[in-house]
Amino acid sequence: MQIADRSEAPTAIRTDLGAIFVSLELSRSTWLITSLSPGSGEKMSKHLVRGGDIAALLERFTQLQEKTQARIGKRFEIIVIQEAGLDGFWIHRVLQSKGIDSHIVDSHIVDPASIATSRRRRRAKTDRIDGEALVRALLAYKRGEPRVCAMVKVPTPEEEDRRRLYRERKVLIAEQIEHVNRLKGLLFSQGISGYEPLRRDRWRQLEELQTGDGRLLPKHLKAQICRELNRLELLLEQIKAVEVERDALLAAEETSAPAPAALLLNIRGIGPEFAAVLWSEGLFRHFDNRRQVAAYAGLAPTPWQSGAVDREQGVSKSGNPRLRTTLIQLAWLWVRHQPRSALTLWFEARVKRNGGRLKKTTIVALARKLLVALWKYVTAGVLIEGAAMKV
Repeated sequence: MQIADRSEAPTAIRTDLGAIFVSLELSRSTWLITSLSPGSGEKMSKHLVRGGDIAALLERFTQLQEKTQARIGKRFEIIVIQEAGLDGFWIHRVLQSKGIDSHIVDSHIVDPASIATSRRRRRAKTDRIDGEALVRALLAYKRGEPRVCAMVKVPTPEEEDRRRLYRERKVLIAEQIEHVNRLKGLLFSQGISGYEPLRRDRWRQLEELQTGDGRLLPKHLKAQICRELNRLELLLEQIKAVEVERDALLAAEETSAPAPAALLLNIRGIGPEFAAVLWSEGLFRHFDNRRQVAAYAGLAPTPWQSGAVDREQGVSKSGNPRLRTTLIQLAWLWVRHQPRSALTLWFEARVKRNGGRLKKTTIVALARKLLVALWKYVTAGVLIEGAAMKV
């Protein structure tokens, strides 16, 4: 009886490498390059370069190819993976532009939250461990294993730049609220209430103010308030400038081929800010089905099922937070401005069935339905049932 040769253990999938797999662990000071090359077995090599040094990174890629060619006798291409983070997309774009010269066939950016990690209470975490985990995730992804990780769809530079306007406006509005609250707090400590810093006559109001005990504003307090008002006026000018740019961008879209932003502006209750956010944050992307749309906004349900336990944990909140926040705000306004739409009638019937309770939970469900309905409207022209359009 012959004994089977076990020198090569059978595997369910192919394990021979057809490329050099590289992961990048990026930080401000250093970049850790972890690679797995054909003919190196299971050993992964690690190399450090200074953060931001693209030339050293490409030189390391060349070295990996030369070493592999000397070992195998064949030149292999390189597949790169990195996590989405502070560095944005510029490194990915550099690698794509250098692809022909350095034989980089593919560059991927992965959502770090989608990579499985140990569930131990205390787990080791270092750049070396994370780099190896990225390489393993890339190998599994290229083998075609389903749901092994979530790769980020990289926007074009134009799409990325288009989002700056309303994101900057959101930051400016938050700063405006801080200055207004600070001014009101300073005055309230002197017994003064009712002063509105956003009114056009704010300077005249300031001259007429008196403390609660009948005194004029103290010298240094008034000087501080004047400086706060100067900063507030600068913010108001910047907000106005950003809104002018935003409106000009939307007007250009209306005159060109039909775009999501232009179509959204036709619906009652959706203004320039909502249209810009919905368009630039979500609806410019391609989605295969409504589940992908809801998941991208973080509005997908997250059930918890195990044996007899079956409960719902709420929405995942793992998607785009700006899009999700805007949709929930829009859902409240939708109920007000679209009272005869099928979505509003569904919301009111659901709240009534719950005895007027769980409004906040139901409005999130309405936001998910509204996003899917708007997606169908801007991509396929499916009108939202009962929705009123602007005249």
